[in-house]
Amino acid sequence: MTHDKHEGKHDHDHDDHDKHDDHHHEEVAEVEDYPKDAKEESLKSELLTLNMGPQHPATHGVLRIEIKTDSEIVSEAKPYIGYLHRCMEKHTESLDYRGIIPFVDRLDYLAAMNMEVGYALTVEKMLGTEVPARATYIRTLVSELQRIASHLVAFGTYALDLGAFTPFLYAFDQREKILRFFEEISGARLLYNYVWIGGVWNDVTDTQLDFLRDFIEDFEKELDEYHTLVTSNSIFRDRTANVAVIDLKTCLAYGATGPVLRGAGHRWDLRKVQPYLNYNELEFDVPVGGDNPEVGGMVGDCLNRYYVRMREMRESLKIIKQLLLKFPSGPIMGKVSKIIKLPKGEIYMRTECPRGELGFHIVSQGGKEPYRIKVKSPCFTHVSILPVVGPGLMIADFVAAVGSIDIVLGEVDR
Repeated sequence: MTHDKHEGKHDHDHDDHDKHDDHHHEEVAEVEDYPKDAKEESLKSELLTLNMGPQHPATHGVLRIEIKTDSEIVSEAKPYIGYLHRCMEKHTESLDYRGIIPFVDRLDYLAAMNMEVGYALTVEKMLGTEVPARATYIRTLVSELQRIASHLVAFGTYALDLGAFTPFLYAFDQREKILRFFEEISGARLLYNYVWIGGVWNDVTDTQLDFLRDFIEDFEKELDEYHTLVTSNSIFRDRTANVAVIDLKTCLAYGATGPVLRGAGHRWDLRKVQPYLNYNELEFDVPVGGDNPEVGGMVGDCLNRYYVRMREMRESLKIIKQLLLKFPSGPIMGKVSKIIKLPKGEIYMRTECPRGELGFHIVSQGGKEPYRIKVKSPCFTHVSILPVVGPGLMIADFVAAVGSIDIVLGEVDR
């Protein structure tokens, strides 16, 4: 009897368990029957629209970027330009060819010497002017010094964007030495009006060239310190390696040039492929992303774009050393009439500036004023890539992406 009682009790327990299972299965069935679309809709969040700029240190000028974010993730990035528009191209239509030089200075105001060189070479090519050898050497010298000064700003402000303040001080300390040299030869620190059509405005002295020799020696050591301070810093590498990759296909589709293109692994530099001034006499390398496996990251990422600029500074030092070894004597201005009149026709010429290829398209009707001047801006192209790069990045990584393309809005807006 006792055995039967226990059996009955067990049977009763099994019945309860079965009922519990049935109830559990019913609950699961209810969850599975929940309307799928409605469930997904309930989990969606609204995108938040943020304006980065136009007064924002991370945009490196008066650029406004409308960012739509899903929490910390950028869903859409739309750049708005024009806050620095000065009608430069329109103004040139009522200026003579000499008077345009100060306006050209204000394109990429961190690389004014390169702007002047590009414009002067374009006019001289159409005019058929011969520039003395010494003037050509001086132009090459100031172009490479300006490249270093520009990349120093890129290096210092990029570290600042990512939260490091000390590299900014190091960079501007060395840049000051270059600006001091520019001030001595031109009288100005930022906008020089130094490279004139036919040559340069003022000669350089032996004392100034000796100063540059000392600068080169000191700066080579400084570059090593920058790599110790920033490049090998684990936090910096985490913030830049494999972040905001702009691959070669995207670069070619959008027409990217300069460090952005070379950071994607394409060895293209006008100083090599279409030499001007006296670059064909000089030996230097063209750094590209992926050259040094120890750098790490992915070809086309923020880290590789940064490293290309760092290596370009060392190559510029190599160029300046060669120039100083065989600096020619002689005049600094060719034979150019006081009133410059270009023949009827048009010309396009481009030069390799710190941020990429800068082009001048001049249309002349034969007078002393151009009919039209159109400037091809590398920074405008690079800003156009931001909507492609932005989606999927965190906001902090998007700041790193903007800093890595190194834009100047004076050249974008004109």
